[in-house]
Amino acid sequence: MRRRLLGLVRTGLLASLVAVVATTAVAALATATGVELEVPADGETIPLSGIAFVTGVFSLVGVVVAAVLLRWSTLPRRHFVRTTVVLTAISLVPPWVVGMAASTSITLVVLHLVAAAVMIPSLARSLDAVSDGF
Repeated sequence: MRRRLLGLVRTGLLASLVAVVATTAVAALATATGVELEVPADGETIPLSGIAFVTGVFSLVGVVVAAVLLRWSTLPRRHFVRTTVVLTAISLVPPWVVGMAASTSITLVVLHLVAAAVMIPSLARSLDAVSDGF
């Protein structure tokens, strides 16, 4: 079990790094094409470092969720995928309800999907060794 956990954490840390780089690159590309990542409540622009930080934190939360499921679930991969897909779907709602520009909302949704596309399959594969399949 300890070896599986170590492999999961190693995979999760690498996937987190890839997710941070990918979302930061997509955000940089969006801002270079004129998208303003502005929060309407205070008029502040979301910095690329903020995108990287939030991606990193929530990616690590995903690693913790996977580790907990590895330890205490009989079907860790199945429960991880279901949980993270639902959480990803929920995370797509706020950009549309806080009154941001459409281009900002679309960019934030894409950023969430990019991070999920990196993290969920990577961690699910690591959990696959102890699961009976999805």
